[in-house]
Amino acid sequence: MAFSSMPLIAPGGRLSIVAASGPFDREKFDQGLELLRGRYDVVVAPEAFDTFRYLAGRDERRRASLQRSLDDRELPVVMAARGGYGAMRLLTDLRLDRPATLVGFSDVTALHLAFQARGWRSVHGPVVTQLGTQPSAVLTRLFDLLEGKPVGPLLGADTLHPGLVEGPLIGGNLALVASLVGTRFMPPLDGAVLLLEDIGERPYRLDRLWTQLVLSGALERVAGVVLGEFTDCEEKDATFTSAEVLRDLVGGLGVPALAGLHIGHGAVNQPVTLGARVRLDATAKRLEFLEGLA
Repeated sequence: MAFSSMPLIAPGGRLSIVAASGPFDREKFDQGLELLRGRYDVVVAPEAFDTFRYLAGRDERRRASLQRSLDDRELPVVMAARGGYGAMRLLTDLRLDRPATLVGFSDVTALHLAFQARGWRSVHGPVVTQLGTQPSAVLTRLFDLLEGKPVGPLLGADTLHPGLVEGPLIGGNLALVASLVGTRFMPPLDGAVLLLEDIGERPYRLDRLWTQLVLSGALERVAGVVLGEFTDCEEKDATFTSAEVLRDLVGGLGVPALAGLHIGHGAVNQPVTLGARVRLDATAKRLEFLEGLA
């Protein structure tokens, strides 16, 4: 699948914030909003502050808010307020007619996958409520990606299977990737470098999610795998770790695989461009970015 270039933003340009998933902490949101407003003209969707049960408002309100931002040619970048749950509930009736640059992670993976299914690129990176806790290097990298500047490679910590491979980077949150398998919103992973991260999934659940991907056939032609942070995924009093379980599962696929990248729910969430071509050197523990948004 050929992936198209996406709209870029310049300093002072307009950026939209939407809440397509769960409700958020207002103090953390305001901290992230202040950082963004120091560089861009930020438009906050009025529905962003809605709440309904575990969602940031009812589906029709969240969908309409997201749709307006995606359709507005004056808003090249659309950033998620936070993750949580709920984005996949919007997919069926969401019109993806015009490419816009989407930014977010975790539950936003549902939207990323739908974008990649259409051949669009997007940014897997911090949501607004996470920005205030990120180091300045993460913010710089995020702004560079959005403004079309080159970014450096990322280094992992653990080679799960050696080798060198190139392909488009696709994926995000493991639970969401597994949930969208078998739907029309899941892009093919043939030749892709699959990115995965998660939070709060105990080792047996990680095993179940991974096994779902294997049984579906989705991983049959994956070129490589990179694992980000798996936060709060340990079993109390267990004699094994989630990292050991993932090593056996992912390493057993037999493709170049690298773990320990600072991507996801940890203290550092390095932004990356999904749909862009990358070079994974699992032996050297290095992920290099050969393309950006443009």
